[in-house]
Amino acid sequence: MATVDAPARRGLPPEAYEVVPGDEYQPYVSPETDLPEFTAKAVAIGVVLAVVFGAANAYLGLRVGLTVSASIPAAVMAVAIFRALRQGSILEANMVQTIGSAGESVAAGVIFTLPALFVWQRTDPAIVVDLVQISVIAAFGGLLGVLFMIPLRSYLISREHGKLPYPEGTACAEVQVAGDLGGGKARLLFSGLGVGALYQALANGRGLSLWNESPAVPLPKKAEIGGDFTPELLGVGFIIGPKIAAIMFGGSALAWLILIPAINLWGGGNVVYPATDPMADLASADIWNNYIRYVGAGAVGFAGIVTLLKSLPTIVESFKLGLGQVGQGEGAGLPRTQQDLPLRLVMGLAGLMALALWLWPGVPVGLLGAVLIVVFSFFFVTVSSRIVGLIGSSSNPVSGMTIAALILTSLIWVALGLDDGSVGAKVAVLAVGAVVCISAAVAGDTSQDLKTGFLIGATPRRMQIGEMIGVLASASVMGGVLVVLNESYGIGTVDGLPAPQATLMSLVIDGVLNASLPWGFVLVGVVIAAIVEFVFKLPSLAFAVGVYLPVSLMTPIFVGGLMRLALTRRYEGAGDTEDGVSLLAERREQGVLYASGLIAGAAFVGVMIGGAIYTVTQMTGDTEAATRWVVGHDWSDNLFPYSSSLMGTAAFAFLCWLLWRAANREDLA
Repeated sequence: MATVDAPARRGLPPEAYEVVPGDEYQPYVSPETDLPEFTAKAVAIGVVLAVVFGAANAYLGLRVGLTVSASIPAAVMAVAIFRALRQGSILEANMVQTIGSAGESVAAGVIFTLPALFVWQRTDPAIVVDLVQISVIAAFGGLLGVLFMIPLRSYLISREHGKLPYPEGTACAEVQVAGDLGGGKARLLFSGLGVGALYQALANGRGLSLWNESPAVPLPKKAEIGGDFTPELLGVGFIIGPKIAAIMFGGSALAWLILIPAINLWGGGNVVYPATDPMADLASADIWNNYIRYVGAGAVGFAGIVTLLKSLPTIVESFKLGLGQVGQGEGAGLPRTQQDLPLRLVMGLAGLMALALWLWPGVPVGLLGAVLIVVFSFFFVTVSSRIVGLIGSSSNPVSGMTIAALILTSLIWVALGLDDGSVGAKVAVLAVGAVVCISAAVAGDTSQDLKTGFLIGATPRRMQIGEMIGVLASASVMGGVLVVLNESYGIGTVDGLPAPQATLMSLVIDGVLNASLPWGFVLVGVVIAAIVEFVFKLPSLAFAVGVYLPVSLMTPIFVGGLMRLALTRRYEGAGDTEDGVSLLAERREQGVLYASGLIAGAAFVGVMIGGAIYTVTQMTGDTEAATRWVVGHDWSDNLFPYSSSLMGTAAFAFLCWLLWRAANREDLA
């Protein structure tokens, strides 16, 4: 790869992790340096990756309800491809990552919502699903996500630099810089990548699954504590630091140690909607799935509104700056690394899409639906972009935001008398939610990519064009992918692809339109977020995310944050290295590099496992064929009490030790 002509440059500067004004940060590639960036080969490779990652994550998400962020895997593949070709610049590799990762975010937004059409179709043949409809909705949502992020970039990415770490965006920057430089830092990152990949392959439930990677300790009254002890979550915790990790863990601890026992005690032996079994028969996970998720959705919705209101002055200022540039030429007077697409182009394209959503019969939302899509999309793009700045795209609670959008849309439909009991009303509400969901998911990915570009010195307007290319590439095949998967396995079926997120969305829509939504739980979430924000003066959005997501995700993130705290305490006041760099900054950079490798390796293998499952199943026609490589941890379950869980905990402890050792190494050039 073509490297930057800067002999003193050893990687990302310490300011990449510090609270400094964005306009004072000096990126890896200076604004004055002219390197190839938006080239034909970068676009072509990126488009291929967008389609591949989109299809793989669609299958994975429909099967298990989660997707794996493709930003880091795309960055790793881009670096590897250009190093193999022995040509290409770091900015070209960044463009490949930008385009390629868009495929996963489009897939995430699609599979969280639109499979509800297939769920309804099984009981109501009047609902017609076609691939063009799905692809067009995906394209509209993805493009709105990119467009609405553009006027926010200056504030969220540049002005909030250091306050919003954007862990995956930072990790991608480290991957690209390490690949560009080579040397000791590159070996550190790629050793972390190898460890993360190996760990994921051995422990992933759809990999070899040699031990229980998600041990849990049941507590009285159905309380529970546990952890998904995976490399990517540990790495995210180390990168975001102790404060945010602790706040998120606090929200999750409230849900699993207090709210679940309280709901269990309150429900007694009764059947409480939306569950269909008596409360006494529900496990902790069932209570979380049926009730806490609504509490979390209410908390995320309220915290999102608070976040938007707090950000409103700076958002308005960003728009004023953009409007001030209208008519002055594209990026006039601005350095290359601060040039966005012109705001008038952004507004014009958004307006055209709103008009198309109103008039095109394939998306039956009407004028009201088109207006709601624009309003909700901008709101949740802002919320999503800020959330991923704290916790990363993989933990972005897009489904919680979508639930909030669906509830509000359904209420408006009911209040205006638009709910006539027809199929069209349900489909219209779902279409609004789908576009909003996809826009929020894509905005989160776009934010991470723009942060990567900010750190390494890419050109924002070129990246924004690349994002839109990736969105269109993925959206163009998404309809076909879903139709094929439905015909092959059955979307929304227990024995096929259960599509848990989309099934939940169908329940929300039916619940509001049929007046059966558990509003009490939603309001509990609103109250919790309000208390956290206004009484305890803590960031309610981070806390709300913790309430919404399982405690098993928050525990390893919290551990990573504590390790970052321990490292800071150890090297505070320790002086400088021989190069004049703070020893604390040096050790922190090493830890972040290794953590980035852990995230990259685990995420890459996670996507590859999803792709392998899809490919093997397609080639054999056997839905069980892709599970035959799973060894499983039955062999270790009966060695001694809790043996498999203890093995998983020990493996995670060893992983923590490797991260700590990497952060404290003194022999790196």
